[in-house]
Amino acid sequence: MRDVRRAFAATRYTPYWLDDPRRPEPCQALVQPTACDLAVVGGGFTGLWTALQAKERDPQLDVVLIESREIGWAATGRNGGFCLASLTHGLANGLERFPNEIERLEQLGHENFQALQDALARYRIDCDFEPTGTLNVALEPYQMADLRAGMATAARYGEDAVLLNQEQVRAEVASPTYLGGVWTRNGAAVLHPARLAWGLKEACLSLGVRIHEQSPVSAMERDGHVVRLTTPYGQVKARKAALATNAFSPLLRRIAHYIVPVYDYVLVTEPLSQSQMASIGWKHRQGLGDNGNQFHYYRLTADNRILWGGYDAIYHFHNGLRDELDNRPESFLKLAGHFFTTFPQLEGLRFTHAWGGAIDTCGRFCVFWGRAMAGRAAYAAGYTGLGVGASRFGATVLLDLLSGRETELTALQFVKSKPVPFPPEPLRYLGIQLTRWSLDQADRRQGRRNAWLRALDRLGLGYDS
Repeated sequence: MRDVRRAFAATRYTPYWLDDPRRPEPCQALVQPTACDLAVVGGGFTGLWTALQAKERDPQLDVVLIESREIGWAATGRNGGFCLASLTHGLANGLERFPNEIERLEQLGHENFQALQDALARYRIDCDFEPTGTLNVALEPYQMADLRAGMATAARYGEDAVLLNQEQVRAEVASPTYLGGVWTRNGAAVLHPARLAWGLKEACLSLGVRIHEQSPVSAMERDGHVVRLTTPYGQVKARKAALATNAFSPLLRRIAHYIVPVYDYVLVTEPLSQSQMASIGWKHRQGLGDNGNQFHYYRLTADNRILWGGYDAIYHFHNGLRDELDNRPESFLKLAGHFFTTFPQLEGLRFTHAWGGAIDTCGRFCVFWGRAMAGRAAYAAGYTGLGVGASRFGATVLLDLLSGRETELTALQFVKSKPVPFPPEPLRYLGIQLTRWSLDQADRRQGRRNAWLRALDRLGLGYDS
């Protein structure tokens, strides 16, 4: 067995995206009482898009955004930088759960994807946006059958996708593990997620949004006709509040029933030389993923590093969230072994960065919404790792919900419905561990799903990607 430990000789255990000289200084903490029309809690993509769109809708609106650490510090600055048009964590998941609305949801997703690009141009946000499409590869023969079935569905909904055989897929990206693939050429891009967040921050500030970082909100209460938010050194009284706290402890207890934080881990290599790039091809720079239940996602950065993540998805008892969980050597070593199996021609390459972070997973694997405090507060959560693009749409719906008026979006069953809640502990932990074990077994048994996975499928809780 290959010894991959030498690849970590000079690794920094911090997100590559945040280890950037362009990282801005944080805004001042909230240190006094204040009041506003709209308070946004959370400085990730959903919170930033909510604040920005609120000011675009009404430039006179007084908007305050409160972030517990720094803008983009959590999932926003730790993900792989894949930006997809899908709002439903892929067409298959959307078709399974929202069959009567999927055609409109696909349209809305592509409209949102274009609106995101328009905002990048309007605010001159440089985030290394590359509309590369995605390449989904098969590593086992049974996975090719799944890809062919997915192709037929994609064609019905207008996706620009092409099926590649073994020779064709290896001509795109040279790996001895690939048996075939599907290249979807529209509705997908890769980008630098932290620079997107920092660009959205600057756009918000330019429109007059007041941003306070290093200001964790410890309590949210209804106070007559306003919502009161308490931070260590200050307080905000807002007519409306938008909650965008992702996987972290929600200010509304009801949200905790629907989401669990699952830790995902990522490696980034040193920049590839010209000869190394030539050895793998990858001229079209697609974002890649394999078609296993426990899958890898990977892509090139602007300076030709390879970001390699996924596979392990670790849940800690009682929704465990701690900084030390971001560093998991056993996951890093496993990822490194898989990396060099996929690209043996890159033997000797080193990893410059390794990190982990929590994904807010829910039972339907895509965003959901809700209102509270007689409509004065609303929330969006549950993106399950595909929120870079969908978060803009999530923010649009949040603002519609807070307006108190029914719109086309708030009338959607997609928006009105909720995922199935997770059971209390210890059943929550045991169920998640059993599911992880069963998915691993399915990968080892040519995709055959055991009785537990089949039961989840019948209940509408199945997940196979």
